[in-house]
Formats: sequence, structure tokens, C-alpha cells
Amino acid sequence: MTIQERIQKAEAGLADVFAHIDAMEECGTRRVLAAFQEHQVAYRHFAPTTGYGYDDVGRDTLERIFADLFGTKAAIVRPQIASGTHAISLCLFGLTLPGDHILSATGTPYDTLQDIIGWNSESTPVGSLKEMGVSYSQVEMKDGRIDVDAVDRAITPRTKLVIAQRSRGYAWRPSLKPEDFAGLADMLHRKHPHVKLMVDNCYGEFACEKEPTHYGVDVCVGSLIKNPGGGLAPTGGYVVGDEESITRIAYRLTAPGIGLEVGSYAASYQPFYQGLFMAPHTVAQAIKTACLAARVFEDLGMVTTPPADEPRADIIQAIQMRTPERLVAFCQGIQMASPIDSMALPEPWAMPGYTDQVVMAAGTFVAGASVELSADAPMREPFTAYLQGGLTYTHGRIALAKALERMVSVGALTID
Repeated sequence: MTIQERIQKAEAGLADVFAHIDAMEECGTRRVLAAFQEHQVAYRHFAPTTGYGYDDVGRDTLERIFADLFGTKAAIVRPQIASGTHAISLCLFGLTLPGDHILSATGTPYDTLQDIIGWNSESTPVGSLKEMGVSYSQVEMKDGRIDVDAVDRAITPRTKLVIAQRSRGYAWRPSLKPEDFAGLADMLHRKHPHVKLMVDNCYGEFACEKEPTHYGVDVCVGSLIKNPGGGLAPTGGYVVGDEESITRIAYRLTAPGIGLEVGSYAASYQPFYQGLFMAPHTVAQAIKTACLAARVFEDLGMVTTPPADEPRADIIQAIQMRTPERLVAFCQGIQMASPIDSMALPEPWAMPGYTDQVVMAAGTFVAGASVELSADAPMREPFTAYLQGGLTYTHGRIALAKALERMVSVGALTID
């Protein structure tokens, strides 16, 4: 069976899965469209601003739309937020004071957060929460789910913030659906009302009908060059939550007493609005690509998570490649099928903020945009590739074929 025949066979068995994804896309599009109409978005909202950015109607309206979409009282949506990690850092520093304690409810935090927290470091990283006197501990997940009782037991009088990561990151565990946070949020609100719950929502927006904040989460954080930017937002991040939390976080973004009042953007806001409008469709394309990848590699005898026919919580597809050669060849094939920098062959390298070497394929229009088709992985056993994104399903399908061709051509994979 040829590579194309294998892809066609895998695709033919996904009709019911794709129908469910289409239903999620329609739900998300209706939500976004209603929010745009409620706030009467017009051309004037795209206009750039300079200087302090006082009364920036494009910026302020975009933030109100995000708050509505997430069911929260307030939001920060700014191009000045450089990444999802930056957005999370703002929250961690904004919601804690010296002497406070942060507790992770989903085990080890993503690699780029470890220096921010100062966790797992022999010395105290300069500028970290640890240097500021904020302590950290974590509770491991149980059978792929948040262990609410263990979190309850781990909370101390000094605990001010519980954090959780929706996506699997580089861990071999299920990503979490929005409703998976309901029990944790309910427990904290009932028994520990002084503790805030913050969720790293990266890669999860519009994958489900609702978001974690609809289930009691106090603060959600994400990147605009992932799902909510729809592949068009050129930069930026967002934070949504209750007014008290957003006020404190905004003071970290700018300065105490200033908060959300300033922050200009000299380019047009159109890509942020248009990207948000496109986000449900773009996310659906990415999830279809992920499901196809899962089915193709399952048919080749590899282990994937989630399986092809399992409802999705985010856009990430994890595939155990088992050997470093196979992993690198897969990422190289994805890069070779990219519209940008297709001539480049990614190799593992010591990427800042990561504990292992990382191989990354990202031939994207927006540099590093994970909602565009990309693949990356830490170079550690079992050499798992993390595939995400895809502006169009057709491109995802073509890229999967190219990745398989590359793996076969270098001798990393045999296809009968």
C-alpha cells in the first residue's frame, strides 16, 4: 500500500469524527459572530494608535469581546504580551506576593516556566519567583486527571495561587477539557476562597464548546499566535478573568495605578479581529489534521495520544516515534512541506528555556505560530513528536504524506 493509499484509507474512516469537529466549528463561529455584533465592530476599531494609547477603542473593544467569549468580567488582550509564557509570567507575578505559595495541580510545569518559578534549579534564577520569596510545590495527576483531594491536602495558609495546564505540553498525558476543571474550581471556591485558580489555556481555545472560565476557573491565559489568533494575529497574548485578578495582572503589564489605560499599537488591529473571527475554523482545520495523523500512525503500529476517534481538548497530537532518527525525519518532512523556509532541515538544538535539546519544524508565516502547521519535540525517550496546527486541512494532509516520504527515504520507517 502506497503512502497516498494509506492516507486515503485513514481519511475514509474519519467521517463521524470530522462531523463532530464541524459542529464545534459552527458553535465557535456563532459565539464569535454574536460577540462582534453585540459590540458593533466597525472599521474604526482597526485604526492604529501611538503614544500612550489613551481611549484606544480598537484595543478596548477587543478586550471586551474576549471577556464575553470567556464569560469573564475583564480581559487583557495586547500585542505587547510577547508569548504565552510571558502571559503566564504576568499572572504568576501579579497574583502573588513575597512569602506566598504557588501550587501546580497538573504536575511538572511546562519547560519554559521552570526558570520563572525557580523550580528544579540548584541556584536561584535571577528575576524568578523564588528570588522574590514565592515558594512552589506540585501535585501529580492521577490517571490523567486532576487529583482534587490531593490538591486540597497540599494547600497551606500561604497558598495564594493554584495553577494548571490544560494542554499535555511535553508530557504523555491527556489534555484536559474545560469541564475537567469544574471540580477543582468548586473545591477551591468552597474551601479556600482566598486561593485563585489560573489555567494555561494554550492550544485549547475553540476546541470545545466552552472554555475553562465557564466552569469556575478564575483566570485563563493564552497566546494570540496560537488558536485565538486564527493564524492572522502577528503577535500578542491574552488574559481573561475576574476584575480583581485582571487589575493586579495589568499593573504588572504596565505599572501600578496605570494598568489597562495605556498601550498603543501603531499597526492595524484588523489581524487580531479577523484572526479571532477565523479562529473556530482554523482550529477545526488543525484538529482534523491531528486526527488524520493519529489514524495514519496508528495504522502503522505506533502509539498516539489522543487516539484518532477520541474527542479533542486541544490541537496537539502526540506520536511516539520511538527512535531519534524517526523523530527528526518526521519533523524534517513537516518542514519540507511548509510554505515558508521549506529548504531548511531542522536539527536538534539547545533551545532557550528547555531542559533537553529540541527539534522543531515551523515553516510559518508568523514566526513560531503554533496554530500554523508545526511539529516539535524534546530529544528524550520515547522520542515523541508533538504535531499541532494547520491553517488548512488540505495542507495538513499534504504535509503528512511528505513526512512519511522523508521517514522512508532516510531509512527511519518501512511502509509495506
